[in-house]
Amino acid sequence: MLKARQKARKRTAALLAAALVGAAALTGCGSDSGDGDGKTLKLWHYEAPNGAMGAAWKQAIEEFKKSHPGVTVKFEEKGFEQIQKTASMVLNSNDAPDVLEYNKGNATAGLAAKQGLLTDLTPEVTKRGWDKPLSAGVQTTSRYDTQGVMGSGKWYGVPNYAEYTMVFYNKDLFDKYKVKVPSTFEEFTTALDTFTSKGVTPLANAGAEYPAHQYVYQLALSRADRSWVDSYELYKGKPDFHDAAWTYGAETFADWVKKGYIAKSSSGAKAEDAGTAFISGKYPMFFSGSWWFGRFKSEMKDQWGTFLWPGSKLTLGSGGNLWVVPKGAKNKKLAYEFIDITMKKGIQNVLGNKGGVPVAADSSAITDPQSKSLIENFDKLAKDDGLAFYPDWPVAGFYDTLVSETQKLITDSTDPDDYLDALEKAYDSGAPKT
Repeated sequence: MLKARQKARKRTAALLAAALVGAAALTGCGSDSGDGDGKTLKLWHYEAPNGAMGAAWKQAIEEFKKSHPGVTVKFEEKGFEQIQKTASMVLNSNDAPDVLEYNKGNATAGLAAKQGLLTDLTPEVTKRGWDKPLSAGVQTTSRYDTQGVMGSGKWYGVPNYAEYTMVFYNKDLFDKYKVKVPSTFEEFTTALDTFTSKGVTPLANAGAEYPAHQYVYQLALSRADRSWVDSYELYKGKPDFHDAAWTYGAETFADWVKKGYIAKSSSGAKAEDAGTAFISGKYPMFFSGSWWFGRFKSEMKDQWGTFLWPGSKLTLGSGGNLWVVPKGAKNKKLAYEFIDITMKKGIQNVLGNKGGVPVAADSSAITDPQSKSLIENFDKLAKDDGLAFYPDWPVAGFYDTLVSETQKLITDSTDPDDYLDALEKAYDSGAPKT
C-alpha cells in the first residue's frame, strides 16, 4: 500500500528541507558496484521505536554492530509520508542510503524498479535463502517485472515481516455498553447501532491519510473474490468501478458517515490522530493494520482485543514493507548482511513477541498470548488466500486520489457514483495500456 501507513513519524520541517535540498543538489546515481569504504552502513526506516518492527530492528542494528566491529551504522528515522513523497529524488541521488524500508506495490517499489532505481536482489535471495520462509502471497510484493508489476520477475525487495488489517476493539467500552464482540456482519452493524444510540461514535477514522479509503476497500472486498482482486491489483482483467463490490463499498461507507458510525469531523484527521484517539479510549473500534499492534500493547491502558472483519473472506494484507537497496548505494555488501540479520530466528522472535507478524520465527518462542493470536489469524488468512493487498497500489499517485476523493465522501461533497467515476479515471490514466 502505500500502505500507507500511520507509521509516519513526524520530522521537523528543517530536516525535511535539508533532505530535499541535499537530494536535489545531487544528480545521477552512484556506482552500481556498491564498493564503498566498507566502514559505514547508512540505514533508513520509518517504524516507531516502541512498535514491533522498530524494536526488532533496533536489536538487529546492535547485532550488526557486534558482528561488524569498526563499522559505523548511520541510522535515520524517517516518516512514511516523507519517504513516499521524496523517494524517487533520494533514490536517484548519490546521497541514497545503503538500505531502507520502502513501501511495496506497483505504485512504489514497482515504479522504482521500473525506473532502474533499485538493485536486483535475486542473486542474494538465492544465495542466502531469503525466499524460503516466504509464502507465495508474501513473495508477490517482493518481485517485479520489467513494467514494474508485482508478482513475477526479479527480486527488488525483501520483507522480514507480514501484515494484515483487523478490527481493534476496546474491551472496556464493549463491557460498559454491553456490546457483544461480533462474529457476523449483522452482529457488527448491531454493535455499531448500539454505540451510536448511546452517543458514542463507534469507529475511529482518518480522512487525510489511509484509514478512510481502507474502510471503503474492505467493504468492497466483502463482496469480491480473488479474480476481482487480481483484475484490480495485477491487471489480470479490467476492473469495473461500478460493479456490485465497488458500489457497495462506496455507498455503505457514505451511509455509515450519515448514520454517525464515522465522524464527519474525521475528514481532516491523520492516521496518527485516529490511532491515538483509539488508544485514549475515545472510540470503541478502529479498523487498521497489524503495524499498530505493538504500539497498542505498549501504550494502551484499557483492555483491548481484535477480530477479523466479519463476513469477509478477504482483507487488506500482504508481506510487509520491503528492505530495498538503492541502485547507487555505496555499501551494498553491508546492506545485504544487515537484511540477513533481520531474517534470523532471534530477530524474528523479538518481532513476534513485540506484536509483529514474523515470517521466520520459532513458533515455540512466541510466548505472548495476544501475539500468538495475531500470528494465528495471519496464518489463517494466508492459508485461505485471504490477503487482498491495498487499494492504493495499482498505479502511481493513486494514494492521493483515494485520500482526496474519500474525504469528499465524508464531507458529503460528492456522491458514491461520482466518487467511483473519479477513481476509475485516475486508475485508467495510470494503469498499463494493453
